[in-house]
Amino acid sequence: MDDRLKSAYELAMEKLNRKDRESPSESTAPEKLTARQKGKIAKIRREAQAKLAEREILFKSEQRTARGDPGKLEKIEEAYRREREHLLSRLEERIKEVRQGSTRTAVRE
Repeated sequence: MDDRLKSAYELAMEKLNRKDRESPSESTAPEKLTARQKGKIAKIRREAQAKLAEREILFKSEQRTARGDPGKLEKIEEAYRREREHLLSRLEERIKEVRQGSTRTAVRE
């Protein structure tokens, strides 16, 4: 046994590791991803980034077109916010599917 005092972090990590060894089904450690899963997740993220960038360009163009009309600007901003939230939500869903091993809709190959 180590004679030095341990930090709270070290004690917590030991406790978590002990808990993981005792009941692996209730493990707090994330599951290891395969190389294929990592690749799919990276592809999903790249696709989402591209869609978000495209939508941002369109949003800025629509803002310029509105030319200070508060009503139009508000509608444009609301639509942009909703679509951005939808894209980010879908990104998380697709990543979750890959992590769970369900690839039927995770990546369109």
